Amino acid sequence: MNPSDPTDSPESPTGYETGTPFPPVQETPLSTVQEPSSKEKPFRLHSLDALRGFDMFWIIGGASLVHALTDYFDWNFLRVIDSQLHHVDWHGFAFYDMVFPLFLFIAGVAMPFSLTKRLQRGEEKRQLILHVVIRGLILVLLGIIYNNGLFKTPFTDMRFPSVLGRIGMAYLFAGLIVLNTNLRGQILWFVGLLLAYWGMLKWIPVPGHGTGSLTMDGSLPGYIDSHVLPGRLHRGVHDPEGMLATIPAIGTALLGALTGLLLSPDSRQLQPWMKAVCLAVAGVALLWLGKLWDPYFPINKNLWTSSFVVYVGGWSLIFLSVFYLIIDVFGFKKWAIVFTVIGLNPILIYMAPKFINFAYTANALVGGLSKLFAEDFRPVILITTGLTIKWLLLFFLYRKKIFFKI
Repeated sequence: MNPSDPTDSPESPTGYETGTPFPPVQETPLSTVQEPSSKEKPFRLHSLDALRGFDMFWIIGGASLVHALTDYFDWNFLRVIDSQLHHVDWHGFAFYDMVFPLFLFIAGVAMPFSLTKRLQRGEEKRQLILHVVIRGLILVLLGIIYNNGLFKTPFTDMRFPSVLGRIGMAYLFAGLIVLNTNLRGQILWFVGLLLAYWGMLKWIPVPGHGTGSLTMDGSLPGYIDSHVLPGRLHRGVHDPEGMLATIPAIGTALLGALTGLLLSPDSRQLQPWMKAVCLAVAGVALLWLGKLWDPYFPINKNLWTSSFVVYVGGWSLIFLSVFYLIIDVFGFKKWAIVFTVIGLNPILIYMAPKFINFAYTANALVGGLSKLFAEDFRPVILITTGLTIKWLLLFFLYRKKIFFKI
């Protein structure tokens, strides 16, 4: 095996392996599908790994680097980019608001491949159901550890909702739907979940606020979280990763699963470039639908509103179409290694800062050197160094084919 060749990489560290409706001839890695050919030679859907890495790049230091560069240079184009790398406080949308749902969408894209592959290997459906449930619950547990440092805080101060917990629960229920329904059923579930969530927030009254309140202290998700969840909520009276908003998040994962069906070898009636076009057209249509829905059910990441699912789903489809077209259709893959090494170990690098002090390491390496520069430029040096250390660690693991998987 050539360690530098991603086609030789093992299964996904997140466990979102992909498979094929054709009999597999070897163990296949994440995002691998087998296109029909005389030898049925597997190839890797590189775009999915690269897009996941692009998504994670902003979390592991990319956004902080842009903030530091903007503070120092104060250039107009940097200010525009910087403005998109902050979460919108409540209603509205910025690029940074799609980082989380894009990851969940990508997990959904790989889901049909993974489950189909395991079925083709002869596994029973009940085994897959158990596998999906265990994987989802492990992500929930990792999320609790991430928030609370191996439960070192008092129970009342612990925060139980988490990003990984939301991914785990949405993946769990979306996986059960994919395993037990056909294409029509998955579409009905997707539409039904979004409409049901809209109806609940519009017509179920909240004590002291009535029906239809979408304020932070008056919304139905916040009311349920504050009365049901133990411990503390992220924003006091509301938690953006709370219980009720898991319902539309399942829709985000299902949208990814539906996209995975389009990219699967079963859709052989479409040429690869046409698949990219279909993704882009569907993305634009969802953007339009999300904006159309926005006045009646505002786009809001904190509430994960149905219009947010549709709108961010549109952007997710567009980003995937671009990555798929450039990397898998046109074959320009070498540049993607920058993101691919991140995308193959996303859970590891997300959890790593809880156990490794990258800032301390960066300061130990270049802290003295940074003092030779202007004070407001030092953060640029330190953040760049920390980001480089993380990437080199991931590249080393990539070369050694060491991946954290669930």
